[in-house]
Amino acid sequence: MEKAKIDRINELARASKVRELTEEEKTEQKILRDEYRASFRLSLTSQLDNTVIVDPEGNRRSLRKN
Repeated sequence: MEKAKIDRINELARASKVRELTEEEKTEQKILRDEYRASFRLSLTSQLDNTVIVDPEGNRRSLRKN
């Protein structure tokens, strides 16, 4: 996710603490947050797919679901 979008999420969050957001801002905030969550999940899933566990005997085991 681009830094500009993350900055916009934070800007809307700060504004919501000071005043009521307009319907357009609420919609934009929801879309941006959903995109951020999807990006986060994809990144985490990718990281876990590439993670292995090494047991005491030195065997490497993937965390991937089989």
